[in-house]
Amino acid sequence: MTIFTIAARELRSLFLSPLAWSILAVVQLLLGYLFLAQLEYFQMFAPRLAVLEDSPGVTELVVAPLYGNAGVILLLITPLLTMRLISEERRSRTLSLLFSAPVSVTEIILGKYLGTLGLLGFLVLLITLMPLSLAAGTSLDWGTLAACVLALSLLLAAFTAIGLYLSTLTPQPIVAAVGGFGALLLLWIIDWSGTIGTESGRVLGYLSMLRHYEALLKGQVSTSDLAYFLLLSAAFLVLSIRQLDNDRLQK
Repeated sequence: MTIFTIAARELRSLFLSPLAWSILAVVQLLLGYLFLAQLEYFQMFAPRLAVLEDSPGVTELVVAPLYGNAGVILLLITPLLTMRLISEERRSRTLSLLFSAPVSVTEIILGKYLGTLGLLGFLVLLITLMPLSLAAGTSLDWGTLAACVLALSLLLAAFTAIGLYLSTLTPQPIVAAVGGFGALLLLWIIDWSGTIGTESGRVLGYLSMLRHYEALLKGQVSTSDLAYFLLLSAAFLVLSIRQLDNDRLQK
């Protein structure tokens, strides 16, 4: 059993569950409404924007806010997908079966991680179809759109890694979901303190998911923002592997 076999099994179980389809439907409904509302506002102000020099276009005023809203909604949704990854295995006492199989702890963690990312990648594709529908009637900034897709993908990779780690800590999926939501919200608002301009303020600013995410949504793709999301995801994956390895040794 390899990483991709575990990932395929996890992805298949997610698509067979009503929870995944409910999440896909609710997210599409909410984002579809917000997308159409933002598009209506853009059409109202388009004549005024046309006379301005270097005025923002539909990509900046409609597409980027769509991905901004998607980040907030998926911050609430992702813990519901990750809460059962390890917690359910521990609660149903099937974790021992995984440990006895000819598969390493790293393969278990990465397989479950990639399987969940497969579902979220499908969701990103569905979200991207909305701005792509505008290409038939207007010109899009393809560079900014690509940056938005990259930003949401990296954000969801970090969300999933954090949620997976919380799932390794408890046999109760609800506790894992609440803990995951709390951790994600903390990293989202961690720079909302009054320490702007100080050394601690700069550290908190770098730790803020929102600050890095907003920079990417503007099309400002920098190595600092990319490294932040990649290192954050890798760090929580390593913590998940270590935690599950400790459970295996105790058994």
